[in-house]
Amino acid sequence: MDWRDHGILLSNRRHGETAAIIEVFTQAHGRHAGVVRGGTSRKIAPILQPGAQLDVLWRARLEEHIGTFQVEPLRSRAAAAFSGRLALAGLNAVVSLLSFCLPEREPHPGIYKQTEQLMDLLGHDEIWPLAYLRWELALLDELGFGLDLSACAVTGTTETLIYVSPKSGRAVSAEGAGEWADKLLDLPPCLRGQGRAPDAEVRAGLMTTGYFLENKLAVSLGHRPLPEARARFVEQFSRRL
Repeated sequence: MDWRDHGILLSNRRHGETAAIIEVFTQAHGRHAGVVRGGTSRKIAPILQPGAQLDVLWRARLEEHIGTFQVEPLRSRAAAAFSGRLALAGLNAVVSLLSFCLPEREPHPGIYKQTEQLMDLLGHDEIWPLAYLRWELALLDELGFGLDLSACAVTGTTETLIYVSPKSGRAVSAEGAGEWADKLLDLPPCLRGQGRAPDAEVRAGLMTTGYFLENKLAVSLGHRPLPEARARFVEQFSRRL
């Protein structure tokens, strides 16, 4: 059996003397692994860089087999990724989180499209962190841990929403927080999609999405620790403050 698709390369590791095993996030077939014969050769190895956009042809005798990939480059993102430390850290955070949390071979076309758009912004350091934050929100939503930031969970108001409940993921207003304010997470305006945001606000948003990635999503995956690449990206970004 075989199929053809477009995908984003997530990882690449050597297999034997000349082959490589790659993991690709594809549009219609989800996160999928396969062997690339000659993947360590001078011709193919430069193509197999994390973040690269590929046209892939997967073949296997049975669906449950790991199978083999034939790959053709569509778009390299190496130049953008190596344009600076923030871009490289951001790329590593994205591919690591996708490998960590996406079920194998399960299509997620919505988050695939958003990931493709995010990757195409690599190197644009002034706008990329906010785009990344919104991508994390979309990833949480895609996997069943979306935040409801439309109205206060306590009063129902849509005004003065400045907190997020760590338990429910719902917004909480200043009035509704009451004596529980110090136990709630920050809700900066950028988490509600309100235009551009200063770096400090984006960082506050990353602290909130990070809480749900670590304490909800990772817990659902067997209490596995989040990839360190995400923390490295947040640390690199925080140096701009």
